[in-house]
This record gives sequence, C-alpha cells and structure tokens, in this order.
Amino acid sequence: MIHAIAAEAAGLPILAVASRTIAHAAERAEQIGCRSVGFDELPGGADIVIVATPPALHAEHAIAALVAGATVLVEKPLATTLAQADAIVHAAHEAGGRMIYAENQAFAPVTGQALRLLADLGPLEYLDIRALSPRPTWGDFLTSGWGGGCLFDLGAHPIALALLAAGDDTPTSVSALLRSSADFEVDDHALVDLEFASGLHARIEVSWREATTTWDLQASSATGVVRAELLPVTGLEHNGEPVGLATAPLSVDEFVHDLGYLEQLQQTRDLIESTGAADMTSHSMAGRMDAEFGRHVLDVICGAYHSAGRAERGDAAVEPLPFAGRRDRTPFELWRIGD
Repeated sequence: MIHAIAAEAAGLPILAVASRTIAHAAERAEQIGCRSVGFDELPGGADIVIVATPPALHAEHAIAALVAGATVLVEKPLATTLAQADAIVHAAHEAGGRMIYAENQAFAPVTGQALRLLADLGPLEYLDIRALSPRPTWGDFLTSGWGGGCLFDLGAHPIALALLAAGDDTPTSVSALLRSSADFEVDDHALVDLEFASGLHARIEVSWREATTTWDLQASSATGVVRAELLPVTGLEHNGEPVGLATAPLSVDEFVHDLGYLEQLQQTRDLIESTGAADMTSHSMAGRMDAEFGRHVLDVICGAYHSAGRAERGDAAVEPLPFAGRRDRTPFELWRIGD
C-alpha cells in the first residue's frame, strides 16, 4: 500500500496487482481500483513492475519482469542468497540495466541532504547508524525461511546508508554479534562493525527489541559533524545547527514523502521518460541504486552473519569482504550452519 500511495502521488496509474494468493491479489486490487492478475500475466501493459514479494521470490519475479521488458523495482533485501543476487544482476545486464534496488531511505530528502553534507566533511573518522524498532507483528519475518532476522531485513537499510555515507571508501571486512529471543530462531538484535579501506569503522546497531522506533545516523570528520534522524521524525543537524529539509506537499502523505518512497518512483519514471530505456548511467540516486548495489548490501549482510556464526563457534570473528563463502546459503544458514 505504501508503493500504491507513492504511485498515486507521482501520477503513475496502477494497472494490475499480483500476489501469492488469488484472494490477497483481489483484495489489494479492489482497494487500489485496478485488476488482479497472476504473476505470469505481469507486467500486464505496465512500464514498471514493483517486486515486493518475500525475498526468496525476488529473483524469480524480478527476472521474469525484466525478460518481459519492464523496468523493475526490487524491494530490499535483494534476495535471500548471493547466488540469487548474481542471477538478478545478470538479468539486469542482459536487459540493459533496467532494474532499481528499492532502498527507499536512499531517496529520502533527509538522506540526500545528509550525503551532500558528508561529502563536504572530507574523510570520515566516525560513523554510527541505528535502526531500532519493535518486533514485526505481520508476515514471516520471524521465521528462518525469510532468510534471516533483523539484520537481514531491517539491517539492509543502515548497511545501505553506511555504504552511501562512506562514498568511494571500500568496505574490507565485517564482524557481527547476533542475538535471538527465546520464542523464535532468527536474530532480533545485531551489532555490526564494518571496516573500510581508509580505516574507518562504521558501527551499525539493528534491533527488533525496542518499544519505539529510532532510526538515525551520526558521522564526523576532522572538520565537522552531521547527525540525521529518519524516524520517528526526520531531522538534520550540521555542527549542532539544524538544517532545513524539504516538506511534503499538502496533497502527499508525509510518511511516503519523508522516507523516500515518492522520490524513488518519481526518479524511476523520469529515467524511463528521459531515455526510453531507463539509462542506469544517470547520476541520479536511481542510477546508483542498481542491482549491483543491492548485491553489495547483501554481500555485507552475508559476511556479517557468517562472522557471527564463526565467533559463536570459537573462530575468528572478522570476515573479509567481498564475502568469499558459499553463495547458495541464506544469511541465517551462514550464521547457524556456516560453510
């Protein structure tokens, strides 16, 4: 429904909805005012297909839409295994790069402004990102079949922000500590140390144990400090002084605007309209959020889960990047089973 609200605000008509069950597809289609179809009927005349199915189905659905000639937005995480991510990247290349990794926070106004400020700071010396939320009460997020727990699903957001904040600095290793509650098997709290080639260590904390939601970023260099808040409200400070942010038009849902969902679809539309083939060499954020970026995020996630498993088994906890382990295992399997 968030994507539907964003599509309406962007002036993009929704032609069809598909879901894993006929009943769910019909229910959502009735709410939106369009027709329900099977997955094999997509793109159903549309220019854009949004893949928001469970991560294990992303590769199948994204590749089918790409082959059918659509531009595809794939929700995070890109896939459940690096092998699936490789298949998506290959299909995107074969289709001329018409795929966008739907990391909505990359498109958020506060993120764009923060990244511009960070670029002016010079080499970063400190980077701390948190995504702390209550436990999800819907979907299959708490099952191992999802692919992983909070670090896999929620953690894709702060890891993407860390990679963007670091700019051209390359991640070289990752280590992680994962915890899970007694009533389910996946992780619901994670502490991650992501080291970059410059020596920068990004600290990332992800949790499903909180009573309220707090998503924020702090970074500093020898020349200044930037702090950004994404939830529960957006805000930005540079050297302790507030920085003004773009506000949502009166006709647009504030949440959809502030968390980047609207800008994400607008840039997707602009890419298609300006080039006819969604030229992914564009300098827009849509041009940066390609299939390879989504795979890069998953690579860090897989390394972090493998690191946590090795530490629990008494091995070295630091995992070199890019991840060199098995590409056919989910993050959860890399944590609990290893190689």
